Amino acid sequence: MKLKKLAACFLAVMLIIAVLPLRAAALTDAEVKAPAAVLMEAQTGKLLYEKNPHEKRACASITKVMTLLLVMEALDSGKIKLTDRVTASDHAASMGGSDIWLKPGETMTVNDMLKATVIASANDAAVALAEYVAGSEESFLQQMNEKAAALCMKDTTFKNCNGLDEDGHLTSAYDVAVMSRELIKHKKIFDYTKTWIDYLRDGKTQLVNTNKLLKSYNGITGLKTGTTGKAGSCITATAQRDGVQLIAVVLGSPSTKDRFSAARTLLDYGFANWSVTTPVIPKEALVPVRVKNGMRDTVETSVSQNGSILIPKGKAKDIQYKVTLQENVTAPVTKGQIVGKVTCTLSGEVVREYSICAKTGVEPITFQSVFYLLAKHLLKMN
Repeated sequence: MKLKKLAACFLAVMLIIAVLPLRAAALTDAEVKAPAAVLMEAQTGKLLYEKNPHEKRACASITKVMTLLLVMEALDSGKIKLTDRVTASDHAASMGGSDIWLKPGETMTVNDMLKATVIASANDAAVALAEYVAGSEESFLQQMNEKAAALCMKDTTFKNCNGLDEDGHLTSAYDVAVMSRELIKHKKIFDYTKTWIDYLRDGKTQLVNTNKLLKSYNGITGLKTGTTGKAGSCITATAQRDGVQLIAVVLGSPSTKDRFSAARTLLDYGFANWSVTTPVIPKEALVPVRVKNGMRDTVETSVSQNGSILIPKGKAKDIQYKVTLQENVTAPVTKGQIVGKVTCTLSGEVVREYSICAKTGVEPITFQSVFYLLAKHLLKMN
């Protein structure tokens, strides 16, 4: 009899295990061969893994993420164009390390300078772009640090625009993820970061991407590598699968092989454990709201679904939705005015909130408006 009970209990436990969602084991620090690393989900900025995220470190050519961000902003604002020709100064041409051997006075388009900076991590091209955008590397450097402050990158101080070792030129894995997230909002950057091989100078100069994950990792989209004596081997790697967009930052790996391995481990962990889902907005979020002292008694509503929800895999059905809606609003009501919210929770944690907004505007009742409506009604009767 006891054996039968034990067998029944064992069978029940096995059935429970069978229906549980499969989850990858937690990622340990030993698996990430780098002194500092983070994994961030790009849409929400949520950290999925961290290892010494705010430790200040040199970051080599990862610096160019900020350089590229400012260049992309200058392009979007119309300050510069891809077809503009950039002339290399003596200063830009004097850079060491990775470069495309610019000669003083040599000109290339902004597009070609971007190719060189992103694909080949060219220090000379990065400085040439900086000078073209801001007039000098010093002025551009000031913009870089101002942008870092605006993004709340509290661990970062830039001393140059290309990442060559310099005392005090420091950042953190977390800050790198923040500026990487900002850069990939400019979708044009992927035209360069996803390119494996390209050419300059009418095919005479070949560019080969320093990000070897482009040839070996499913879903990789970028972003930037860097290596110097102080920084070690670094990478900020971006990848996307099934709507999940991840940023893996690895700083200070002992070797190039280790940095790619660590980035791959972080991305694998993220894709194995997380997914995105589009919320199912409850019907009660879309009921009209009463309007007091308005030309209409009610106003229709809509929900601003700005972005999907990041959740552990297999948990979409467990999301709970709470609708908070004002009983009434007082005219005037403006189109888009927030009249409530939908709160999405998972295991008691708020994972997303969406605003419920007025679909149209509603004017307040005035003597003139009432007189106008009365006159219009009387005309119809006649």
